Amino acid sequence: MKAGRIAPLALYQEVAERLRQRIFSHELPPGTWVDEQALAADYGISRTPLREALKVLAAEGLVTLKPRRGCYVTEISERDLDEIFTVMALLEGQCAADTARKASEADLDQLRAIHDDLERAADANDIDGFFEANQAFHQEVQHIAGNRWLTQAITDLRKVIKLSRHHSLFSDGRLRQSLAEHRGLLDALSRRDVARSEQLMREHISSGRQALAKFAASRDSTT
Repeated sequence: MKAGRIAPLALYQEVAERLRQRIFSHELPPGTWVDEQALAADYGISRTPLREALKVLAAEGLVTLKPRRGCYVTEISERDLDEIFTVMALLEGQCAADTARKASEADLDQLRAIHDDLERAADANDIDGFFEANQAFHQEVQHIAGNRWLTQAITDLRKVIKLSRHHSLFSDGRLRQSLAEHRGLLDALSRRDVARSEQLMREHISSGRQALAKFAASRDSTT
């Protein structure tokens, strides 16, 4: 494992963030044994802040600490994804309902501006750009909803989802389907239709899971 050295005064939070990004990028793929000695040497730190960082990541579900066996990057199963997306649909649905209730016209204008980014990315078939705009849209809905506990729970679950080896937007037709779902959701939010906003957000999250499963199945069948 290669990595840049960390200054001696760096806190364990910085170590955790560096490891987090390596896990998200799959430089450290699911199931990988975390070599504490090698990482400490690479970063130029003692094993104490490294172990504290690993405890943080374990609390987030990104690594698993196994007694007498060490630390491993968490492997996420299809059942895990089913269960996580079920909870995500409930949480994000509640955020959409709260946003429909609370949003000012300025809030809705901000959501429309982000949605314009989605439209442009879709027209250019820019999956990375679409993904970033999609993230921004969902984060803005959470911001408008204004429930920090909901936001924290969603953020933690999304971190675990990043352990998946697959990306739902690569599924055939998913980008256009997701765009259509966003159009409907934005319309419901603009009309301040609380029940419809919650329903459409739940369906949007659930269809993302279905697309992820479809892509995973098609990829596995070719390997």
